[in-house]
This record gives sequence, C-alpha cells and structure tokens, in this order.
Amino acid sequence: MRNLREDGSGAAGRPAAGLDPESCRRLFGSLHRNGQRVKAEQYVRGLLSVAGRKTLRSLAAQFDGASAQQSVHHFITTSPWEWTPIRHALARQAQRTLAPEAWVIRSTLIPKAGPHSVGADPQRTPLGTVNGQRAVGTWLTSERSAVPVDWQLCLSSRWTADPLRERASVPEGALACTVEECVRQAVAALSGIRCTVRLPVVVDVAEADGSAVARSLGAMGLPFLVRVEPAAPMRLDRSSLPRYGDLQRTAGELAESLPHLRQQVNPGDGRTTAAAVPVVVAGAGRDAMTLMGEWPPDERAGRRLWLTNLSSSLLAPALRLTRMPGVVERDSAEIADGVGLRDFAGRSFPGWHRHITLASVAHLAVATARDRARRGTAAVMSPTSTGLPFGNLTLSSCS
Repeated sequence: MRNLREDGSGAAGRPAAGLDPESCRRLFGSLHRNGQRVKAEQYVRGLLSVAGRKTLRSLAAQFDGASAQQSVHHFITTSPWEWTPIRHALARQAQRTLAPEAWVIRSTLIPKAGPHSVGADPQRTPLGTVNGQRAVGTWLTSERSAVPVDWQLCLSSRWTADPLRERASVPEGALACTVEECVRQAVAALSGIRCTVRLPVVVDVAEADGSAVARSLGAMGLPFLVRVEPAAPMRLDRSSLPRYGDLQRTAGELAESLPHLRQQVNPGDGRTTAAAVPVVVAGAGRDAMTLMGEWPPDERAGRRLWLTNLSSSLLAPALRLTRMPGVVERDSAEIADGVGLRDFAGRSFPGWHRHITLASVAHLAVATARDRARRGTAAVMSPTSTGLPFGNLTLSSCS
C-alpha cells in the first residue's frame, strides 16, 4: 500500500488528505480534553506515516517529550476515553465522503505469535489451526471503497474469567462469545449509529449459522443478504410454488433441483447465471425469504448461496450487493494492513479497541485520499443517493 506521502496527498508538517482540521473536529469531538484530541490526531498521523509494524514504541516518535512512549501507552491502554462515539463519528464521516451502498459484516483472523495478546487463542481455519484473535468488523462499503467503522473482539471463556479478565481489563459486561454471537452484536450496534438510513446489511461470515443470522436481521426489520452454506436446512415456500412439496431440503439441494428458475442476469460486472428460490426458514415465522443462488461463468469460483429478504424481482441489484465483501477483502489487504489495523500486541482489551478504532480512522483517511485521486479533484464529493432500486433503502448524509 502506498502511504499518503507517496500519494502526494500528505507531507510532513501538513494535514493529510482525509484528515484535515474539520475532519479531526468531527471525528474526535467526543474527546472532552484538548490534549486527548491532539494525541488522537498524532496517533492517527503516526499510523499513516510510520513504516513497518505500528507498535506503540514506533508510534511514540510522533509525540513530543522524553516520556513519549509512556504517554502513548497510557493514552491507548488506560486513559478513560470511549471509543464508541469516535466510531459513530467515523461512520457519519464515511457516509459523508464515500457514499457507501451497504453495511458489510465479515470476520477477520489476526495471527499472533504468542498467547498473551488479548483474545488470542487457537483458531481453526481451512488450512489448520492458527494462534490469533478472531474479530468481527462492520464496514461501510461501495463499489469503490470499504471502511471499517465498528469492531467486536471474540473472547473465549478463559478471557472472561480471572486472572486473564483482570489482567486484560476486560469489563464485567463483556461475555465469552462465538463468532456468530459477535455478528449479532455487530448487527445490534448498527441501531446506535445516528443518521444511518436503512442500508442493506451483507453478512459473509463462514463461522456463523447463516440462517440464524438471517432470522435475527429479519426480526430487526433490516434488509439483508446473508451467505449460507449448502448444508443449511430449509423448505420451499409453497405459497409461491404450490405444485412442489414442502419436504425439508438443504439449501444446496434446493438450488440445484429447480433449474427452470435460473436466469441470465448482469449485476454490473458481466453476465452470470442466478436463481431466486422462495423458501421458509425454521424459526422465521411468516417472514418470506429468498434463497439466491449464483453459478458464475468461471466454474472455479463455485456456486454461491445467499438468504435475503429483498424481493426476488431485484435479482441483479441484489447480486451486485454480494460483490461488496470482495471490496472489503481488497481494501483490507491494500489499506487496513498498511495502517496497522492488525498490529496491536498488548494485553489490554480497552487498548485493543482504542487502537483498532484509530486505525479505522487512518483507513478512512487513505480511502478518502484514494477516492479523490481517482476522481482527479481535491473537492469533497457531494452526498448522493446510491440509486439502488430498493424502494426506501436510500442513503442520506449527516452533518
């Protein structure tokens, strides 16, 4: 990833693009003390400029005084400032500047060399077991950019019991939770972000029960697309397909057994084969859902299955939304790793949340600079509607 100085949008002693004084005022306005606001800005500028891993020691070079390292450590791990208001301000700033089209919720593995970083445990992956942290990120995403604005750190029971709870300053209210439970926490947290209009929620988390997550989103009245595994059980909705039986099948079997429902559609990146199958999901009451299957032209990509409460007549725009996790994956590699999002190695639970919050602010600064460079102008983009044909699912901005 090129840093802001290499992009020409920031230089030593000058405000970095996307981190101008007005942006800092909006992002850090919840910090009541001027010294805290100054330190937050310095910390983010360090994340944007320091080469290599963003350790507390390397970031201390951005601070003045002989005790800079101690000052940085105190600011991140023990200083009593709340990260949630900054995340809400970050979400509003991302809406204001990048015109996102959806929320994307994904899990991320943060490998760690040892067991001492908060939340670090053996994590199962398709390639074997890896020691590290498992976090669930909530991203505001468009076709151009993805910015993380909220985070849940998954904790095993050993981190919520003493002595590790006390040692890591894990609050009493933090409970041991699976990835699926962290996904539900992430969804619940969306309601607390002021001025967020009903953007669709796209959940692509292999470790979670997609049907259960879809039920939760449906109960909250949110528009959603949730990736489901082929083995997920469900039934055909006989009110829509009365000539077919209602025996329970797997999502994969339903998608394959109704070839006449397949059609050629173009979600914006070329023609693909897709089908919308009306289904009933156990525990969802009378809420109608659609199993959406896609068979890409590149057979190596494999079939993809999603549960959604969007109308089956919106197949092409719904498929377009399923591309959003790919934008998250790209920007996580191109931006997030470069601004130190995975670099916090401390034992402090509050420290992890404060570091990853400020790293998310740095991510927005890079994404904003990149977006302006692509558009060939330094002017801030005017807020617009996404134009997606989802009825009242339009995007508004907040001042």
